[in-house]
Amino acid sequence: MHTPEEELISILKKEGIDFTASLPCEKIKTLLEMVSAQFFHVPLTREEEGVGICAGAALAGKRPAMFIQSSGIGNMINALLSLTGFYELPLAIFVSQRGIYQEKIAAQFPMGQGLPKILRGAGIRHTVISSADDFKAMPRKLKSLYVKNQIHAFLLSPAIWEGSSAKSTLTLDQRPITCIIPEKRQEVVPPQYTRYELIEMMVPCLEGKVVVSNLGWPSKELYALKHQPSNFYMLGSMGMATPIGLGISLSSEKEVVVIDGDGSLLMNPGVLATAAHCAPENLTILAIDNSSYGSTGSQKTLTGSCVDLELVARGFGIGNTVKAATRQELIAAMASQRRGVKFIHALALPGNREVPNIPIDHLRIRNGVRDFFAR
Repeated sequence: MHTPEEELISILKKEGIDFTASLPCEKIKTLLEMVSAQFFHVPLTREEEGVGICAGAALAGKRPAMFIQSSGIGNMINALLSLTGFYELPLAIFVSQRGIYQEKIAAQFPMGQGLPKILRGAGIRHTVISSADDFKAMPRKLKSLYVKNQIHAFLLSPAIWEGSSAKSTLTLDQRPITCIIPEKRQEVVPPQYTRYELIEMMVPCLEGKVVVSNLGWPSKELYALKHQPSNFYMLGSMGMATPIGLGISLSSEKEVVVIDGDGSLLMNPGVLATAAHCAPENLTILAIDNSSYGSTGSQKTLTGSCVDLELVARGFGIGNTVKAATRQELIAAMASQRRGVKFIHALALPGNREVPNIPIDHLRIRNGVRDFFAR
């Protein structure tokens, strides 16, 4: 007799799920241990980050699934609509629905009980799973969402796991924690070039690689300088460039370059910890820092007053970092063969180059990347 956890795992395997990501929930802790042991798995720092990572995996041809608790939907709704839904990418979300069954934490009630209405209002399909018998509906819906490139949330009641003989085997890890101590901040060369000029310098380094570009002006500038089918131009979902690139790099052996910005990275800095943990060796994060929100009126970001993004990356555990402001520094950083995730903190002058809007729509952008992986 299979436990409910084993039954769900069996369904996921039969439907070809091959990429998972999660944040913890006490109600499904045993399920999460089994998922992490039996599937490729990414532990997340925030649900929104997971949407981007799973979007990258889907672009590379994977069948991603996320495991979260109901409160996490509130942290990911914009990314689900403006990234996963907009680009028509598949994602199965397994939601531990709190606040509906023998809940002891009052703060779980509002989101847990309002979740079906929130999903309906957002146009996200969902199925309520109240018992293990309801698992029977899953295979058909999983098949459909991956074929039709849809989002589908499965709301898992805590009642499902009552009486299960599956037990947690989690033990406290007694290994010493190691970390990278950020070096003392050194005097650096001030920025000399705009973002457009830095990207122009990088054009030879981008040939034939998957390039994920931050939304707004960075994507328009990249299109004007170096359009290729393997470029994924973001048209929304600020803060998702590095998560998307990380998801692609974990799903493929192809070289991946993320052109990110200071405002975007400050919105989802936890992804740098996830990147350090997963440590794909085919990922370069080019963080172009002009201390401004270039696509919304050039308001100042906090990198101009108190944040050093290179030290942030090192503090999160990325050891292969460099700060660059000159052409020589930037080219040398891109050519470096040091192992691990590469983080290049490229200092730039504020300002945008007047270039036309990208003339291809979002689905052509998606299809270009998918076709690149299918070759």
